[in-house]
Amino acid sequence: MGDMVVVRKEGLYCVPGGFYIDPWRPVERAVITHAHGDHARYGHGRYLTAASGVHVLRSRLGDISVDGLEYGETVVHNGVTISLHPAGHVLGSAQVRMECGGEVWVASGDYKIEPDKTCAPFEPVRCHTFITESTFGLPIYRWAPEQSIFDDMNRWWRKNAEEGRCSVVFGYSFGKAQRILSGLDPSIGPIVCHGAVEPLNRVYREGGIELPPTLMVSDVSKADLKQSIVVAPPSASGSAWMKRFGDYSDAFASGWMQLRGARRRRGVDRGFVLSDHADWPGLMQAIAATGAERVIVTHGSIPVLVKWLCQQGLDAAGFDTEYGDDDDDVAIPPQPAEAAEAAEAAQATEANDAVGTTEAKEARDA
Repeated sequence: MGDMVVVRKEGLYCVPGGFYIDPWRPVERAVITHAHGDHARYGHGRYLTAASGVHVLRSRLGDISVDGLEYGETVVHNGVTISLHPAGHVLGSAQVRMECGGEVWVASGDYKIEPDKTCAPFEPVRCHTFITESTFGLPIYRWAPEQSIFDDMNRWWRKNAEEGRCSVVFGYSFGKAQRILSGLDPSIGPIVCHGAVEPLNRVYREGGIELPPTLMVSDVSKADLKQSIVVAPPSASGSAWMKRFGDYSDAFASGWMQLRGARRRRGVDRGFVLSDHADWPGLMQAIAATGAERVIVTHGSIPVLVKWLCQQGLDAAGFDTEYGDDDDDVAIPPQPAEAAEAAEAAQATEANDAVGTTEAKEARDA
């Protein structure tokens, strides 16, 4: 049998199954890993996604024909056994496991290793071939524990509130905003959400995810706004909507905030390094845990990760896709100077990763 998954002009295509995974052009059958706009597009005939992501998908795409599959449940289509497994990226995110003729492929979509309160944690899936993202596929990207980021964010908010200044944190309206909310301390003051964020909050709450109480800006007095934190999408920055907050301090939450140049370009007071994608150690851990001997790398630092994996004895290559334009962590690609900064830091960490190489090989052989 040839490759189970190939790239066509419509997207990633499962050849024996006759369906697409996160296609970017209209197709008859689409298996969707998650509801970010670069992976879930309107116009397909039938959709299949994780059961916990059905309402999110409908809230973003409207009236579509979609079936929900519980994590670990299987369906067979054209002789291919399909199951979906948690990716730990956002609510309803999933990896797609495909088995045919004794061969197992897994398409991961987007994923992160660190668990959070807003979605099911990443589940390693053993396979022969693993299709992985590489958004932060450079050794410079190493995330601090989530709680330390939230502690820092709450300290920043508390200081601003004590000084009578509103706090505004920008993050993608689906996924990142809800994760930010899950870590905020509501005892500090009111939590206000932009109109693009609040509908997704309702979907999360309906899905059983606990979030602190949130308000719309029209529900808060001018005096209370000075004690508030506002969660808004990046598109709100510089808009007329922001004028109502007066003297405010702003921040941006993204993995790219690890780069000084990205913080400068955003022009915000603070950058919080909070990503819903795997960092370099997370990518290594996830790939090793699959036991895959072949790895196909998609959107992000494809050449770097492919080269590294080949050096570790894996059969690695890349897929050219159209992912990466509807998620803040992938919509802020580094500029040349920032790429140079990342490359310099990557060289500085290669010695540390030599230890990780041995660990990865041991994990893969376990």
